[in-house]
Amino acid sequence: MTSKEIRNTFLEFFKSKGHKIVPSAPMVNKNDPTLMFTNAGMNQFKDFFLGNQVPERRRIADTQKCLRVSGKHNDLEEVGRDSYHQTMFEMLGNWSFGDYFKEEAIAWAWELLTEVYQLPKDRLYASVFEGDKKEELEADEEAANFWKKWISPDRILYFDKKDNFWEMGDTGPCGPCSEIHIDLRSDEERAKVDGKSLVNADHPLVVEIWNLVFIQFNRRADGSLEELPEKHIDTGMGFERLTMAIQGKQTNYDTDIFSPYIALIEKVSGKKYSGSYEPDAMSDIAMRVVADHVRAVSFAIADGQLPSNTGAGYVIRRILRRAVRYYYSFLDIKTPFLHQLVPLMAEIFEDIFPEIKAQQNQIARVIEGEENAFLNTLENGLKRFAALDVENNIIKGNDAFELYDTYGFPIDLTRLLAEEKGLQIDEEGFTRALQAQKDRSRASASKEVGDWNNLIEGEEVSFEGYDHLVIEDAKVLKYRTVKVKKKDQFQVVLNRTPFYAESGGQRGDTGLLWFGEEKIPVLDTQKENDLIIHIVKQFPEEMGGAVKAEVNQVRRRSTSNNHTAVHLMHAALHEVLGTHALQKGQDVDESRLRFDFSHFQKLTGEEISKIESIVNQRIRENIPLEEERNMPIEEAKEAGATMLFGEKYGETVRMITFDKDFSRELCGGTHVPATGQIGLFKITVETAVAAGIRRIEALTAQKAEAFINQELEELNNIRQLFKNAQNTPKQVVSLQTENKSLKKELEKMMNQQAGALKEQLLGQITKLGSANYLAAKVPINDSNALKTLAYQIEKETDNAIIVFGAEIKGKPQLMVAISKRLTEGDSSLHAGNLVRELAKEIRGGGGGQPFFATAGGSDATGLDKAIAKSKSLIDAAIG
Repeated sequence: MTSKEIRNTFLEFFKSKGHKIVPSAPMVNKNDPTLMFTNAGMNQFKDFFLGNQVPERRRIADTQKCLRVSGKHNDLEEVGRDSYHQTMFEMLGNWSFGDYFKEEAIAWAWELLTEVYQLPKDRLYASVFEGDKKEELEADEEAANFWKKWISPDRILYFDKKDNFWEMGDTGPCGPCSEIHIDLRSDEERAKVDGKSLVNADHPLVVEIWNLVFIQFNRRADGSLEELPEKHIDTGMGFERLTMAIQGKQTNYDTDIFSPYIALIEKVSGKKYSGSYEPDAMSDIAMRVVADHVRAVSFAIADGQLPSNTGAGYVIRRILRRAVRYYYSFLDIKTPFLHQLVPLMAEIFEDIFPEIKAQQNQIARVIEGEENAFLNTLENGLKRFAALDVENNIIKGNDAFELYDTYGFPIDLTRLLAEEKGLQIDEEGFTRALQAQKDRSRASASKEVGDWNNLIEGEEVSFEGYDHLVIEDAKVLKYRTVKVKKKDQFQVVLNRTPFYAESGGQRGDTGLLWFGEEKIPVLDTQKENDLIIHIVKQFPEEMGGAVKAEVNQVRRRSTSNNHTAVHLMHAALHEVLGTHALQKGQDVDESRLRFDFSHFQKLTGEEISKIESIVNQRIRENIPLEEERNMPIEEAKEAGATMLFGEKYGETVRMITFDKDFSRELCGGTHVPATGQIGLFKITVETAVAAGIRRIEALTAQKAEAFINQELEELNNIRQLFKNAQNTPKQVVSLQTENKSLKKELEKMMNQQAGALKEQLLGQITKLGSANYLAAKVPINDSNALKTLAYQIEKETDNAIIVFGAEIKGKPQLMVAISKRLTEGDSSLHAGNLVRELAKEIRGGGGGQPFFATAGGSDATGLDKAIAKSKSLIDAAIG
């Protein structure tokens, strides 16, 4: 079976068992602050397990895009080195929310694996939970007994909590699990060693392929367990490992999931893939790294996460740069290459994840831009390596870490470079530096989450903020304290709320909660999956009773103005630039809007004016809002609504229209009742964010008016300087032309002055050993002219050592120039070291190359002393 057939067979099998097949959630996790990326199939269903939402269907199955590179599941450094780790992978899964439980989950898993996929029964093992005395948990004999219907008892293995008890996190739903393992070794190997002794022993060919989790407990913050009112099933089967087993391969990379990428890499690099997993098989490792990493990076970009220096964007940049490092160093590819694999990937995933094909050009451009930028950094890293201060042929651990952290060098690349030069690395020092960074990162992101204190059980949260900004009779469902960076944060959940929680790039509401006469400020409103959490200044004295929830109406109105303006601008971008100009991110609050979109060049002034004109025209038309809630998603598609890649849409959606022929989008944000409320729209900034991604910042209403008034005031002030001339731009151009002309005249005069000064200084040269020594304080007020003078004298003088001091724009400056031949070999002469010592006299610092260096300072009275001091320092260096 091909991998596509394997995936489709899984989905069709569970469809036949009454499961609804749902699309994958985005790989980039936007609404769960506890998770940066989707790292398991169950992530999108957390609210069902937590009881925050009731599922529309009790049985669900899917294939989920996952990424494991950070936090608990940090597999990045293993990728490419072993046969089974990947960054991006697919997780096939089936779920039951309070419907079937252990018996059906076990029976269907066995049926699919042995009867449908026809995996050999004598190669399969099932593991179950052995119990835990400390937790007072019995062995899962219930699961073991169900397994005995299908498999001999000697193939049912008992393991401890580490292997067979699944937990969502430190708190939350959890339960025992039953894993299915397969022995892929040859018959000869199996005859020598019984496979069951290798289960959970990290053998590369005796691997887990499916985990059946029986969610029946809730872990509280104090560590105790409580029974859940409903029992759930959560299964996860690694698609890549399953394909390896069915296709009879020894590694994931030998399957048809990865072989097309490796074939293309072979073709471009001219190197042959041997499939070796030896530590020194660097070209094979590099091919696997590139084949894996292009998938992770491309899916992240498709889901709206651009590479950046912070958060999820930094993780994606690290993955991309790791791929570049490997192909640059071990495949001898010195120009951008990763982006060339995107068309192949788009073709491979076209039927199941069409977002790659739809954004193929955009993804490739972003990756290529990142590759170009990093290849430059890589060159600088090699220069830094060459300049390392090495003692006793050992590279310091901190230096190896600097190469890793600043220049993106993996430690194995630094080892290879070190070996070529006969050097070693202080491995322990590197490990300490790396661990210190991880500890700092953990400390900065530390968060202690307390248990929810439930006041009312079983009631869902209702958001009523589209229709009301004040609700009189809300009730507290639950509350908790969260410690963020050692500070307490107080969180409250209401059964009904008008507060909009931050989502889709729109900031959350602020306002007040009234508990009787007690007023509690709401500092922010956030979402945790689909739970609306009010972050309050403090808890009230009394939680019970009715709560009045009151949104800050002025702030909400301004935020809605800006958010609606984004809709209008998005539509205007399509009119002016084309339909490729799709949203790639937004950040909207009460003060301004920021909007990222796909476009491959800087907007012209004319294009910006057209966009502003279209938006302001639509504002003046006072177009009323048309809102359709709970609309079947297929109807919304037929209506032509704009849908964004990387967003998770349910079966029903909310469609927002401002003139059906102009702007129609799926959106959960807040909007104005009619466009006239926005008043005015003004673009203030247009810039690049990444390759193929532009950013517009803009203002609306009073903020836009204030901005324009300030601009007009500045223009009027300039006009007054020109005595109210009517054609101010012409006057400014004329002034610039005159300024350039005067600068040229001044430069000419200074060069003439420097020429005369040069002749005077040449006459002051004295002998210092075999060198021609010149030290002087010169009357030049331009650093470039001073540098030119030094170079001219050095050029006309053999074995020159020149020390100049000058006041440049009121600040003291020192300059040292030495003929290169005097600095070569075992010479102690070094301009950088010399100027650094002299700079102490002017209360400054500096440095530079052996033959040229400069220094600046704050005390011009020390110039004469510095120049005088130079003779003794040079004497000592010459010896």
